[in-house]
This record gives sequence, C-alpha cells and structure tokens, in this order.
Amino acid sequence: MAEATHPQKSADSVDRQALDESVTFTSELIRIDTTNRGGGDCRERPAAEYVAERLAGAGLEPTLLERTPGRTNVVARIPGTDPSADALLVHGHLDVVPAEAADWSVHPFSGEVRDGVVWGRGAIDMKNMDAMVLAVVRAWARAGVRPRRDIVIAYTADEEASADDGSGFLADRHAELFEGCTEGISESGAFTFHAGPDLPLYPIAAGERGTGWLRLTAHGKAGHGSKVNRDNAVSALAAAVARIGEHEWPVRLTPTVRAALTEIAALHGIHPDLDAPCFDVDELLGKLGPAADLVAPTVRNSSNPTMLEAGYKVNVIPGHATAFIDGRMVPGGEDEFHATLDRLTGPDVDWEFHHREVPLQAPVDSPTFAKLRAAIERFDPAGHVVPYCMSGGTDAKQFSRLGITGYGFSPLKLPAGFDYQALFHGVDERVPVEALHFGVRVLDHYLRTA
Repeated sequence: MAEATHPQKSADSVDRQALDESVTFTSELIRIDTTNRGGGDCRERPAAEYVAERLAGAGLEPTLLERTPGRTNVVARIPGTDPSADALLVHGHLDVVPAEAADWSVHPFSGEVRDGVVWGRGAIDMKNMDAMVLAVVRAWARAGVRPRRDIVIAYTADEEASADDGSGFLADRHAELFEGCTEGISESGAFTFHAGPDLPLYPIAAGERGTGWLRLTAHGKAGHGSKVNRDNAVSALAAAVARIGEHEWPVRLTPTVRAALTEIAALHGIHPDLDAPCFDVDELLGKLGPAADLVAPTVRNSSNPTMLEAGYKVNVIPGHATAFIDGRMVPGGEDEFHATLDRLTGPDVDWEFHHREVPLQAPVDSPTFAKLRAAIERFDPAGHVVPYCMSGGTDAKQFSRLGITGYGFSPLKLPAGFDYQALFHGVDERVPVEALHFGVRVLDHYLRTA
C-alpha cells in the first residue's frame, strides 16, 4: 500500500520498518512449526521465544509461562498514559492446525512471500495478527509512543485444542497479569467480506457460540454377529446419532445476531421487523446474498456428528459403542441444548460433555465497538462495519472468566475474490502483504486511542 494513499500517515506511528516487519514476522512465525494435533502433541516454545525476544527488543519485559513443558505462553504489559483507565487485552495464539504438505501449492511451513502474498499455515489463523501486534509495539518503541490505557499482550498456546495449556491456564493460574483488563481484542473480525459489487463489509465479532463437544455412549449385550441381538449398542447409538444429525434446531436470535441482521439487511435496502409474528429468518437470509454466510450459522444451536467408535471384529457385536458430536450453543441457548440432547439420545444412550466452553456476547452499542468501527472506517471509508457472532470460539472464552469482554478484531483489507473464511484451517492458507500493512495501520490507530 503506497504511502501516498495515506494522507493521515502523519498522525500515525507506523513507519516503513513496521510495515516490513509485519511481513517478515508473519513469514518467520509460519516457519516455526507449531502444529497442534491435540492430546498435548504440540510445542509452542520456539515461537514463544521468538515473540518474547522481539517484545524485549521494544523495551518490554515479557513473561514466559508454562503449565506443561514446551507449551509456552508469553505475557507483557505496556503502561498507558492514563493510570485511571481500564486496561485492554490484545491476545493471539501461537499454535496452528495440522497441514498436509502434499495438498498445498507451497510447503505449508515455508512462509514463502510470492507475488505480494505470504503463504503458509497460520497466515490467517493467526500468526498474521501475532506479527502485526509485534510490528506495532516495536514502532511505538522507536517513536516514543505510549497508548492511553495499559495494554496487556498475550501470546497463547493450545487455542486449537482445549486451551488448557494456554488461555485457560493463564486465566486460572495467572489472573494477576491481567489486572485491570475489562476488554480484549483478538482473531476473526475486521476482515473485508465482499458481499457484492461495491459492498465491502468489515464484520467485527461481538459474540461467540458456546462449545459443546459431546461424547455419546451406548451399552448393550455383547455377542456373536450371527445371532439376533435386540440389545445391540451399535444400533442404539446409530439411531441416536441419526436423530441428532437430522434435528432442526429452532431459531434463537441473540442481540448481536439481531444487530447483524438489521445492519446487513439495511445495506441491501431491506428493513425487516424482526419481532413480527410472521418473520422468517431463513427467508431474510435468502435475500442477503453472500452476506448471509456471516449470520446463518449463528441463528440457532447446532449439533453435528463427527466421530464413531465401535467394535473390533465384523462378526462380534460389541458391548458398547461411542460417538462424538460437535455441538454449538447460542448465548442463552444452553438449557434448550441440554433438554434437546436428553430427548434425542433417549433412554439407551448416555451423553456427556467431552469439552465445554461458554457462549459469549459483547455489546455492539458500546464506546469500544464505536472506536473499533471508526478505526476501520478511517483507513477504508468505503467499507461498512457490521457486527456479527462467531459460529465457533476463541481464547476470549477463557479470558471471559476474568470479566474481560472480547471482540474479534484482526483487521485485514482483502481484495475481491479472496475467501478469508475458507482459508481458516484450509489448504493454501495465505495473506496479502497489503492486507498486513492495512492491519498494522488500523491496529496502531485503535490501540493508541482506545
């Protein structure tokens, strides 16, 4: 992004070095393989040491913390100029999901910069944000800039699994490091979503559905596969899984989703009455074109069967069978989720939470959301900022235990045709260099003035 296109540059702290470092740091972090395969199979320490060294180079005093050897988190605080102001948390995770090199156009851990794009696992989720924050903090150190409020920076482990070694560990065992933090920003928001010709949206996350990963277990009578068995655990489990997979969850519109529907619909020239008795959310979504994808996953709870485990030989009826369900709950939808699973599983199948995290909701009429909106509009006046709720979850769930309200804000200006959401955990994950430059400028402005 040419300097001449930014007449407001004189009011910013960003210099050419910061722009270059956002690219270099993204590339070099990608080269540090922090694949999280679950079950503790990950080692974030090399990446943690990388960011800690660069934070120290900006005059900060980063603290490295581990619950499990090699599963390293980094926390540092930047003092603000207003000691009476609440602190702001900026957090990003260092781990990434697995990538199969044979499926990619470039090696997923090459960090290759080609044709103005940085390639590799983590380019979007979320070593790009990790790098942009590093670049901003170092630019401040060179310019002698201090933010208005204290900013706590946290680089976490284990977000792509249970977060037990990452944000959960930090929230439960090191709450003192986040003293004064009332709000936080992190991944999955403020990216360009092209909803149509000349309709660039910037969805800022102000909510997350809750996580309910379930384990279903059916017990029956073991026996020979050639004999009739009316107490077959596999049959009972399969029937329950089919009921769950086919269930149509009712619509439950949360305040964040209502705001998203209202603002996105207005941009399409539609002004629905969401409280009308005849209101049909699916009909409205059908009129919103590509933008419907931002909202559709979050208008109701969901439950998707994902794994089945039973038996050890084709002619042996096993005594038990197990299935796993990826369940998600809208804010306020937990009781309905419980009652519905009790009914769908029936008397012959037990269920329990394999992993559970709470749904989140953040106000969209807050001064914080207004400042996030203004920061985007400052650097892309043609963009339309809208709120939305994430269908999945982030480390904001764990930090909410400390009373921290989270927003998804990892700014990137993306060209038309660049499918940001498809690259999350996808093949050929990549991020444009110009998008990183945009993100650095937006973060610099927001974090200084928040």
